[in-house]
Amino acid sequence: MFRLTQFLSRLLRPEAARRSRVNATTGPVIVWNLIRRCNLACVHCYSASADRDFRGELTHEEALRLVGECRQAGVPALILSGGEPLLRPDLFDIARAAKEAGFYVGLSSNGTLMDHPMAQRIAQAGFHYVGVSLDGLEANHDRMRGMPGAFRRSLEGIRHCRAEGVQAGIRFTPTRENVADLPGLLALMPEEGVERLYLSHWNHAGRGRANREADTDHQATRHTMEMLFDLALHDLENGTSREIVTGNNDADGVFFLFWVERRLPHLLARAEAMLLEWGGNASGVGIANIDEQGEVHPDIFWRHHSLGNVRNRPFADIWFGNDDPLLAGLRQKPRPVKGRCGQCRYLAICGGNTRVRAYQSTGDHWAEDPGCYLTDAEIL
Repeated sequence: MFRLTQFLSRLLRPEAARRSRVNATTGPVIVWNLIRRCNLACVHCYSASADRDFRGELTHEEALRLVGECRQAGVPALILSGGEPLLRPDLFDIARAAKEAGFYVGLSSNGTLMDHPMAQRIAQAGFHYVGVSLDGLEANHDRMRGMPGAFRRSLEGIRHCRAEGVQAGIRFTPTRENVADLPGLLALMPEEGVERLYLSHWNHAGRGRANREADTDHQATRHTMEMLFDLALHDLENGTSREIVTGNNDADGVFFLFWVERRLPHLLARAEAMLLEWGGNASGVGIANIDEQGEVHPDIFWRHHSLGNVRNRPFADIWFGNDDPLLAGLRQKPRPVKGRCGQCRYLAICGGNTRVRAYQSTGDHWAEDPGCYLTDAEIL
């Protein structure tokens, strides 16, 4: 995850507080898929969720026990996700237990079920943040989500959360068909009082693998990132309280360095030092995933590769005491990547980018990432 606005703010204001990164000796941020069921059928869904019950999901008692295990492992934050987590009957019991245990607790939802009573329950449970997916403006969003009216319902959900004092932000995954909607979404943010945008690059998992031809081309990705870099700078210069974050393509950090060289050349050396400290992809290091059946993965896109199950071993044992070869490779510095990634002079900044995208494309965990949108002339 590249916290663009925070990063640029620190770059422009050296006195800003330094944010240390989670590493392999401390607990990771966990995205926890509480349920696989979802009322939508999105084309890029990494868990291939559907509107039906799935067997073998963690029980209420197992889920509450896992909250305690995560606390013991030094996990700082739990992001409760799905499927659609609002379909899990004991969601708010789990959220309250996590909040009482001292976690930062986030909710990842499609927003269509967040009517006013639901927003009140979200506020009462003490969620710190709710991320709602808006994949373009109305026509594109409804098409990608497979539900007419989904855009309006999700937008209403955001409004209900804000009315209850819950911070809600937008998640957006660009595709060939919806990337032109991003300026419209950015314009919508101040109208709706939304202050956070998370741009999640397409990743090849679940239905996202089957539909990967819909991903944006590299030139469109470059144009999009340039626009966001310029916007983040404009926001900071004008006191606009909007936060922009990107994820699932750590080439963003290197491309940002090139942007700094053009726009803020006097800060180039500082930017490079900060990016080296950031280190790029955090799968298996600062981020983990626990799925609805208790399987632990290096991140949400590695559902085909389990590190162990919390029904059989405590989370801390799985995370810290694991000799899994993939996990060892993800934690190696530099990672044992090949092709352009192995030859790249900026490997220490991006960390080899998204390994699951390389695997899904080639069958090799360590092959070059086809999602890297930087040219050979820029990186070799």
